[in-house]
Amino acid sequence: MKRIFTIGYEGASLDDFIATLKLLRVEKLIDVREFATSRRKGFSKTALQKALENSNVKYQHERSLGSPKDIRHRLRQDNDYTRYFSEFRNYLETQDLLLKTLANDSSESIVLMCYERDSRICHRSVVAEKIGVLSGIRPVHLGVQKHDVRKAHQGKIMDFSQSLSAT
Repeated sequence: MKRIFTIGYEGASLDDFIATLKLLRVEKLIDVREFATSRRKGFSKTALQKALENSNVKYQHERSLGSPKDIRHRLRQDNDYTRYFSEFRNYLETQDLLLKTLANDSSESIVLMCYERDSRICHRSVVAEKIGVLSGIRPVHLGVQKHDVRKAHQGKIMDFSQSLSAT
């Protein structure tokens, strides 16, 4: 059965990030950043795609599911998340065909990736919510596990959003 996860790579190493995906048996990562570049080593599009393919995880960049520049920049100016998410939801309505296509592809477990560790302040939570409604599958928001946490849980699928809020 298909599962839908979201994950942010803020503060994570590439090794821990990929190990988390493997632990959860994710088959495809969908990069929902408008621009798939990063200052964090290994998380720019080409490097990430290569690392994921070496771990048998498919990579797909969906630029149109990223938060448009004007919406992101207003958030930086006013820090108004209510307005930000409202504007992003309105924008996302223009991507209905792509969202339906992703929701109807029931063959793989996917993870939607962006930068922010906390999904509550990231647009990917809105993308996941929409795909979840269209597919009937409840998205699960994850955090990258550190090596010692992975070892302690040995393969259990978990929702790490609460543990991330505590740190």
